[in-house]
Amino acid sequence: MRFRFLAAAGVLVLALAGCANDPLAEQYASGSGQGYVSGDGAITEIPADQRDAPIVFSGEDETGATITNDDFAGSVYVVNFWYAACGPCRAEAPDLKALSEEYADVPFLGVNISDSVDVATTFTTKNGLTYPSIIDANTAAVQLAFAGAVAPNAVPTTLVVDREGRVAARISGLIRDKSILAAMIDTVVAEQP
Repeated sequence: MRFRFLAAAGVLVLALAGCANDPLAEQYASGSGQGYVSGDGAITEIPADQRDAPIVFSGEDETGATITNDDFAGSVYVVNFWYAACGPCRAEAPDLKALSEEYADVPFLGVNISDSVDVATTFTTKNGLTYPSIIDANTAAVQLAFAGAVAPNAVPTTLVVDREGRVAARISGLIRDKSILAAMIDTVVAEQP
C-alpha cells in the first residue's frame, strides 16, 4: 500500500512539474489570464474541392438591420469575429479598415461576439470601420453557424468566404500583416466562378 502511495505521489510531482513549464498554466496560476482564447495567427487555406457546405447565418447589426448569408450571394467576402476589449482586435482594426477600403468589391462583415450595440458602435466609429457588424453576443447564432466549417475558435478570427458561401481561408488570431489577408482574398477572388 505504501508503495502505491509513493508511486502516485511521484506521478503527481512529475505532472505538476510539467504544468510549471506550460505558459497557459502559469498565466492562469498567476491570475493574469487575458479572459479570451487568442489564436496564434495560424493560417488555414482550404482548396475549393475540400470546402464544407455553404454557411447559412442571420443576425442583426448595430442599426437593427438583419444581415444574412443571402446578402453576400455570389460574392467573395470577409468575416471578422471580434469584440472591443480584445487587444488583438484593436491592433488589427486599422488593417481591416484599410483592406475593406482597398477591396471595395469584396464586402466585409464584422461579428461582435461580446458587446452591446453601444460599445460595438463606439469601437467601429473610433476605428473608422464602415462595414456592418452583427451583434452576436446574446445568441451566438452566427458563431454557431460557422462552427461546423473552420470554427472561429479564437478572438479575433478572420475568414474569407468564397462565391458559393463556403469558408475558403482562416486566420486564427491577430492579422500579423495585412498583406497576408490581402493574398488570401486575391486567391479566392481569382477562382473561376
